[in-house]
Amino acid sequence: MAHAAPASREVALRHRTPDVFSPRVHAVAKVATPVVLGLVYGYWAAANRRYGGPITGWNLLFGFVTALVFAVLFAAVWHFGRRLRRELHAALWFAFTGCATGFLISQSGLSVLWSMWLGMAAGAGVLLTMFYRYYTHEDATGHRIG
Repeated sequence: MAHAAPASREVALRHRTPDVFSPRVHAVAKVATPVVLGLVYGYWAAANRRYGGPITGWNLLFGFVTALVFAVLFAAVWHFGRRLRRELHAALWFAFTGCATGFLISQSGLSVLWSMWLGMAAGAGVLLTMFYRYYTHEDATGHRIG
């Protein structure tokens, strides 16, 4: 019975999906993604903290500081996480997501235990998702497959 010969590496590289966006768009997205997500997160935290009351200067300051901290931490996890092994990379996203969710819930006036459990649940979902993604797209040394 005849079997097909494995394709060479050059053939595999030619059949990759094309990159639709230019390198400039990727560079802008690398900066814009943490900024936009940070602004959304900061607004959400400030809205949770004021309980539907009037917007004050302290509330605006809290929102912008929260947005800045979130954006910096998100960018750091996104940038430095690639250097870690897949298990640690997924665990880093678990810790970031769990802490971010727990902090957001704690600003709404709920108990600390409730915010901890919700943060752990959200983090566990992200841990499973990211570990599956890295496990199926990287080899054991952390190099991307394909």
